[in-house]
Formats: sequence, structure tokens, C-alpha cells
Amino acid sequence: MLLETNSNLNFEELYEYLEQHKSCFFQEWTDQVLLDPHDIFKDNIKDNGLMMYKLVRNTLLGQIDKTQLKELAIKVAHERFEANSNIGDFVFNVNLGRSILVKFILNAGLENEKLQMSVTLVNQQFDQFCYHTVTKYTEIKNQELQQSKHFISQSHKDKLAILGQMSSSFVHEFRNPLTSIIGFNKLLRSEYPNLKYLDIIELELDQLKFRITQFLHTSKMDIVGDSKKKVELKTLLEDILNFLYPSFVDVDVNVTLMMKEDLKIEVYQDELKQVFVNLLMNSIDAIQQKEKPREIKITVEYKLDEDVMIQISNNGPAIPLEVRETIFEPFFTTKDLGTGIGLYVCKNIIEKHNGTMNCLSDQDETVFEIRLPL
Repeated sequence: MLLETNSNLNFEELYEYLEQHKSCFFQEWTDQVLLDPHDIFKDNIKDNGLMMYKLVRNTLLGQIDKTQLKELAIKVAHERFEANSNIGDFVFNVNLGRSILVKFILNAGLENEKLQMSVTLVNQQFDQFCYHTVTKYTEIKNQELQQSKHFISQSHKDKLAILGQMSSSFVHEFRNPLTSIIGFNKLLRSEYPNLKYLDIIELELDQLKFRITQFLHTSKMDIVGDSKKKVELKTLLEDILNFLYPSFVDVDVNVTLMMKEDLKIEVYQDELKQVFVNLLMNSIDAIQQKEKPREIKITVEYKLDEDVMIQISNNGPAIPLEVRETIFEPFFTTKDLGTGIGLYVCKNIIEKHNGTMNCLSDQDETVFEIRLPL
């Protein structure tokens, strides 16, 4: 609340003194004020300063107009925003005017009580003006930021929608022949069990099917897995390790699964399988940049009535902090031929299961940590 003037004190003498020295006051202020020559409201700055001076001056006569002070502050906040100016320049100019005005008051020859009261009134007016202006300016800036975030979010959604349409068209044209090839490969395995290379063909076809499914997940998260079901986690992980065994052998990596006992969790099985396969494939890509020994570890820890924690770690090179901050964003990738959707899809699948997914990395190891409700 603004301090009201003491009715026993008369500031008319100070009022007249300031009016007589107004031109000197303004000249000193305008000589030092920070003014951007490209500011579209540069002509308003001096007018606003004059209006602020009048409000402060009238305060000495007991004419405290809080409404007019706030209206001026809001007007200035909008001008500073539209001029895209540094709010620090505004604060400097306000405090510059305050300091010069107080200096003139100190030279007015007032007795101590009047001097103390007048300086207090001036400081209160400037404090209120600065507070209202910066508050409104911050509010406008925050609104702009929220609009920008909404625009970016909408752009992401538009990209995903377009990608989803492309993926649907692509899969429709590609999945039928792929299914036929997979089927004929199985027939060949049954009729010619000793025929070479059928295992490799099956592995590559499964990998291709997996990549197609990744694209589908960017826009249609329920495409895989019709309903949740109880799954033995250890069995699921062992099946995935067997599926990826040729890839592990190819890069000569030692893979360890550390899990004391099996447990059942209710999940969309195919979707969770996709998460583990994607993280393990990423680990294989990362670990190829390291000299031997190359290590990948899968650790599962849980307690009764708590989340299960699954950590997939590798001793490859560290992921820089700036990369970790955006690693789960769609279309972000550090790979030359990457799509930038793998980790985005994984995180969405885990969150769909009411879980969380994080990345930790240092010079010793990189860990992707997943927490799922039991």
C-alpha cells in the first residue's frame, strides 16, 4: 500500500522547486537514458517519463492516483514488448529518473522530516510503477512463449500426421508382399530344413517388419497388441536375446541378463518387445565405436507393491548432455541414416503403460532406465 502524506507536512514548497527545475531534471535524464535508435516507440519514452514525473510530483500534494499509475505501467509494458526491447534497459531508465529526482530533492533545502517523507513517497511511486510494468511485461512474454510452444507442438503433430499417412500408405503397399515372403520362407524351412541361409533371411525379414512397425507407432500407438496380458518378463527378455543373437555375435559383444527370478507384468507384449529390441539395437550401434571388451547388461530389480526397474546399459561412448536433453524428441537422430523415431516411440510406449523412461550417461556407461508398474 502506498504511504499517505502526513497531513501536518506541507510539500508545496518542494512542488514549486521541482517545477522550477523540471527542464534541468529532464535534460539530465534524457542525456543519460538508454534509447535504441530503432525502437519504434522511442518518441514515447520521453513522454512516458514526463507523465511519470507528473504523477510523482502530484503525490507531494497528496494526489496519489494509483489507477493512473498502473495504466501508465501497462501501457509502457506493451510498448516495451512490441519494441522487443530489453526489459533491463527499462529498469535502468526508471531508476535513472528516480536517482536524478531524489538528487534534486536533496538539494531543495528541506528539513529532515520533510526530506525523509518526500524521498519515501518518491521511492514508493517508482517501485510501484516498476513492479506493475515488469509484471505485465512478463505476463505478455509468457503468453507469447505459450503460443510458441503450442505452435511447435502443433507442428510436431502435423508432421506426425503426415508421416502417419505416408506410413499407412507405405505399409499397405508393402506389407502384403512382405507377409507372402515370410510365409514362403517358412514353407522352405519345413520342406528343406537343411537349406542354407534361411535363418538369415528370416532374421532380416523380421528386422524389416520391426522397422515398419516403428513407423506405424509414430501416429497410431495401438497398432500392435490388441489388449494387455500377463507376460513373464524374464522369458520375454530371453526370447529377445535369442532373436538378436546374430547381431551380438557380429559385433563381438558380451550380453548379460541379471534377474533373480521371473515375474509377470501386465503389458502390451509386442509393444514392450519393440522397446527392448530398439534399445538393444541402439546399444549395438553405440558399442561398435568402442574397443573390446564390449558389454551390454540388462538388469531387472523390483520389490513387492513397487515399480519394476529395467536397466539396459552399455559401455560405449558417453552421450553428451545436449543430446540427452532432446534424445526422446521425434525426428532427432545422431545417426547418418537414422529416422529419429525409435526412442520417441519407445518413450511413448512406456508412458502408455503408465511408466517412465530416462537416459543416464557418463564415460563409463550409458543406461536407459525403464520403470513399469507391477
